[in-house]
Amino acid sequence: MGQPLEHESGEGRDSAGATQPELPPGQRLQRGWPVTHYGPVPKFRPERWEFRVFGATAGGGKHCWTHEEFTALPHTTVVADLHCVTKFSMLGAEWGGIPARTLLDLAPPADDVTHVMVWAEYGFSSNLRLSDFADERVLFATHKDGELLTAEHGFPLRLIVPHRYAWKGPKWVRGVEYMTADRRGFWEERGYHNIGDPWQEQRYSYQEKPGDGPDL
Repeated sequence: MGQPLEHESGEGRDSAGATQPELPPGQRLQRGWPVTHYGPVPKFRPERWEFRVFGATAGGGKHCWTHEEFTALPHTTVVADLHCVTKFSMLGAEWGGIPARTLLDLAPPADDVTHVMVWAEYGFSSNLRLSDFADERVLFATHKDGELLTAEHGFPLRLIVPHRYAWKGPKWVRGVEYMTADRRGFWEERGYHNIGDPWQEQRYSYQEKPGDGPDL
């Protein structure tokens, strides 16, 4: 794996002067990694698995990789926190996988693309602004802390978006759609905030301001 990128979580000090990790508002520190997801855990069938990039691509066509091809792409590591909208935060995990920027280089979007929809098993989806997806710390993770992801935590592939709530990084990812206009994903259609910035505590759609997302 490549060199890890810089860890950007903040730190504060308690009343005794001891260094304490800084958490987004409303979050609590979690020891361990709870399993949270909607629906069953899919069965991985490598011979049927395919990763697709489609929609408004620069060339107008779609790009496809088998599991073997996709996991052979250049890997790197990112040390980053995971903030769940259910109010737990897991700090300082090391994620290994393929940077989203690598995908953007291999399958570039058209000039007028503004957003992406990340698609996962069972038709689950989550939307991101292109600028968020292109962040250098966004990763299609295959490993956590040097170990292969378990099925319950997203094997063979999950998206890590450190600067957004964890629902913006789906488990069991199968593809990315380039979009020229925003469209809400699964949880965004069901009352979650369209942007999902944990430091601004953007949990729910009723908190949205004009311009934060399309109409519900």
